[in-house]
Amino acid sequence: MSVLLEICVDDAAGVEAAIAGGANRIELCSALELGGLTPSSALLARAVATGLPVHAMIRPRGGGFVLKGPDVELMVDEIRRTLAAGAAGVVIGALRSDGRLDRDALARFRDAARGAIIVLHRAIDLTPDPVEAVREACALGYDKILSSGGAPTVIEGAAVLARMVEVAASRLSIIAGSGVSSDNVHQVLAQTGVGEIHASASRAAAPLDPAAVRLGFGIAPRRMTDAAIVQRLRAAITNHIASTLGETDA
Repeated sequence: MSVLLEICVDDAAGVEAAIAGGANRIELCSALELGGLTPSSALLARAVATGLPVHAMIRPRGGGFVLKGPDVELMVDEIRRTLAAGAAGVVIGALRSDGRLDRDALARFRDAARGAIIVLHRAIDLTPDPVEAVREACALGYDKILSSGGAPTVIEGAAVLARMVEVAASRLSIIAGSGVSSDNVHQVLAQTGVGEIHASASRAAAPLDPAAVRLGFGIAPRRMTDAAIVQRLRAAITNHIASTLGETDA
């Protein structure tokens, strides 16, 4: 049994902290306070140079996931450039105005990624039926789905996540993310059956400068990836695996 730990980061210090803490993979973004946007080329190059697998967010703007034509064209270009720069995979999402998956856009993204890994992110949690959306993602040839089971946190969405894992079977991997910590990861793994965990493993950074907020340079407090938090989460996952194997042996 193995469980992969993915840490999402949005700066160079976060990359270093994720590696120091024992992450297996990095989800690389910019502006995590906006839910994650496409990272810069320099940050991507730095992350790729570490040798750890990097999945890069492809999201050109904040707000929702209903995309216009120019958004789709830009994302297709970003996917190609990002993979050419050495990323192991890309993380994307697109919805129709009725909340269902935008299959046309998602198919274009799959084509642009070619043989690289492509992950459908938590846009799926906004769909009317995340379980049915798993079937659609499988049909589109996606490799992974990041989800909280349609709920604000994985603990609240655990039952739906378990159903998503069942539907996905061996066709794709479900990654559990949102609110995962060393205190609850055992519960998440036991209740959902996922084989991959996604977390920010972060702490609050220094408060924003009020002058910067007033002039529009910041809209929310930043958080910083903390190597010690990553280590505790990694250790909790290892303990879960050990206890599970112990129960099996017994």
